[in-house]
Amino acid sequence: MARVALPEVFVTVPLAHRGLHGPGVPENSLAAAQAAMDAGYGIECDLQPSADGVAMVFHDPDLARMTGATGRIAARTAAELGALRLAGTDESIPTFRALLDLVAGRVPLLVELKAQDLFTGENTGALEHMAARDLAGYAGPLAFMSFHPGAVAAIARQAPDIPRGLTTWSWAEDPEEPISRELAAHLRSIPDYDATGASFISHEAADLSRPRVAELKAAGARVLCWTITSPQDEARARLVAENITFEGYRP
Repeated sequence: MARVALPEVFVTVPLAHRGLHGPGVPENSLAAAQAAMDAGYGIECDLQPSADGVAMVFHDPDLARMTGATGRIAARTAAELGALRLAGTDESIPTFRALLDLVAGRVPLLVELKAQDLFTGENTGALEHMAARDLAGYAGPLAFMSFHPGAVAAIARQAPDIPRGLTTWSWAEDPEEPISRELAAHLRSIPDYDATGASFISHEAADLSRPRVAELKAAGARVLCWTITSPQDEARARLVAENITFEGYRP
């Protein structure tokens, strides 16, 4: 797959993790996106699918933490999701298209495609199709990424001119991602970078010393990292990473 270069703004403007959220401004909301733009930051966000084929800006597969509702986001329509309120505020779950209309190319937008199938590959492609469809007419710095190499390959097919990268980490045991040890070991070595036509990684900040990160950087990969929560952590991360995704403070 042909590699698409990551625009330079993605390494010069810090990226607010799920928008610039805080008290009264919930994560992945339009208010958090507006707050990030007002402060001069870029925006990192997450996409999940609705039941009727609409890309929604939301992190968790389950609705409970952010809305108090029961069940999975993928089991409800976009209209039903839009009627829910985020963290007790007046903010609702936005569609990806609504976020794109708000941002309108003014700041870099780093979009994580959330894996739908725990890396079996069975359901990859639907969310990527939804996201690519929403890009029609959008002009501005935007890049896609995912922990799931299959999702990165899928968005490359759906939106071949948009930069794409891999979200990467140490693949320590995680009850939220109950994958096999064999698959974890495979992904830990970041073997799919070239095959997916990636031009960057966004790597776990605590694992930036991994030799594979240095190897990719030396070969031309842009290195971003997640998630920085203090100036001290930022200083350490920037010894390796070219840019940060942050929350809880202002870089």
